[in-house]
Amino acid sequence: MAMANATSQLVEPLTERQNWRALQSHYKKVRGLHLRNLFADDPQRGERMTAEAAGIFLDYSKNRITDETVKLLIKLAEESGLRARINAMFRGEKINVTEKRAVLHVALRAPEGASILVDGENIVPQVHAVLGRMTDFSNRIRDGEWKGQTGKRIRNVINVGIGGSDLGPVMAYEALKNYSDRGMTFRFISNVDGTDLAEAVRDVDPSETLFIISSKTFTTLETMTNAHSARAWSLSGLGGDEKSVAKHFVAVSTNAADVAKFGIDTANMFGFWDWVGGRYSMDSAIGLSTMLAIGPANFRAMLDGFHQIDEHFRTAPFDRNLPVLLGLLGVWYTGFFGAETAAVLPYEQYLKRFPAYLQQLTMESNGKHVTLDGKTVAYPTGPIYWGEPGTNGQHSFYQLIHQGTRLIPCDFIAFGEPLNPLGPHHDMLLANVFAQGEALALGKTAQQVKAEGTPDWLVPHRVFEGNRPSNTILAARLTPEILGKLVALYEHSVFTQGAIWQINSFDQWGVELGKVLAQRIIPELANREEPPLGHDSSTNNLIRRYRKLKEAL
Repeated sequence: MAMANATSQLVEPLTERQNWRALQSHYKKVRGLHLRNLFADDPQRGERMTAEAAGIFLDYSKNRITDETVKLLIKLAEESGLRARINAMFRGEKINVTEKRAVLHVALRAPEGASILVDGENIVPQVHAVLGRMTDFSNRIRDGEWKGQTGKRIRNVINVGIGGSDLGPVMAYEALKNYSDRGMTFRFISNVDGTDLAEAVRDVDPSETLFIISSKTFTTLETMTNAHSARAWSLSGLGGDEKSVAKHFVAVSTNAADVAKFGIDTANMFGFWDWVGGRYSMDSAIGLSTMLAIGPANFRAMLDGFHQIDEHFRTAPFDRNLPVLLGLLGVWYTGFFGAETAAVLPYEQYLKRFPAYLQQLTMESNGKHVTLDGKTVAYPTGPIYWGEPGTNGQHSFYQLIHQGTRLIPCDFIAFGEPLNPLGPHHDMLLANVFAQGEALALGKTAQQVKAEGTPDWLVPHRVFEGNRPSNTILAARLTPEILGKLVALYEHSVFTQGAIWQINSFDQWGVELGKVLAQRIIPELANREEPPLGHDSSTNNLIRRYRKLKEAL
């Protein structure tokens, strides 16, 4: 019944809603407008089309929108029941309808004393109990109290996971490396390709190495294959003593039986819950490696950053709500301009893995082809997210963004203060951020190119059409708190888009089929004698070709 209340306003198909139709008419009027003219006709545009909350400043003035566009998008959000959907999530209703689960990553960063109910039970005390255990464990490792099998302290931590159990921890470690314990080495294994594990352990001492096996079910094929190989490597380096496993392995899981069978002491098993999706789990026990790297105090500061944006998203009016504005702009470009991709361009080297993290967050969440009630969508959802840190990208793919035939909305992310001050570097970096946004928006006309003395034949090649949209996101400094805010900003932007598109942003059935087929194919590759093959002719032929390659070794 609660789910029906949360979605009662979403029954009408998106393209039949009054405000979608109003936006279609409006799009026809504004699609030909150029940002060059919009700025010239409205000197206050760059100051007016901004929003700020919790230390995050958003300039969205370089988008192909007018004030009327924003009003219509907000009306669409209201008509689509976004507020009811937000409230349903924070109340713990089971808005993940295909798996009949609550969606409560927001509970992972709720302060002590808060109350968030799932099936009538307050789950916040459970969250803080796990945080307390993580804190105690992290302090023991970081202080050297925890000793390996030979009595040496742990100096190397290797996280073994995949998907949300890897991308979040990797991104957070790289983003917050400035705050990490530089006396420790942190590595991450995810790919079932043996090279990933071989390179991770190549130059570390087993007696000083701790593995974190991150798998909720402790059955994930890639993770457990890597875990067993890591176990064999560790035992080989520690004389084969099975008791050493408990000194060099811990688990982030809920499968106590299999964790114990592996040799891990279940006292060193850190759990999380089915209302935490993998791609939303970096601030759960999945973030144990993050806490080990940056320390419990910094980890809790990151959680506080998440929570501040959670509260902003939950309470702020839509016209000043940062995640809502970002999400609505995404709907605008995807649904009306036909934009198929979006670029995230952090001008901060520590955020080099942030675009990769967002790929899973956005595309696994909103890469859906049916609505909540199982009907085929009649409009595009889930654009492709990609990007690299600036200024590197400027010397590779920015050419296509500036002068290519595709419209690619961009998010620039930058900070006022560098973490590593070095002469003029930061001024130069920020100058590039602002220059790229300006160049994308305003471009360079043929008249301007000719005025520079360019030969007529060369003029077309040097024209920049402009009118390429972008957002600029600014904060004072990349801290653990700010990282939490940035991740939450995009989490809730994804939520906003999913609510408008009337899709389930919290399941991921699309990853299942390939995994099931792989389980079937593995014995067909490994068996000494070729078994009967029942795949399509291409797959059968590839299997036979691979078997011949193996035989030739």
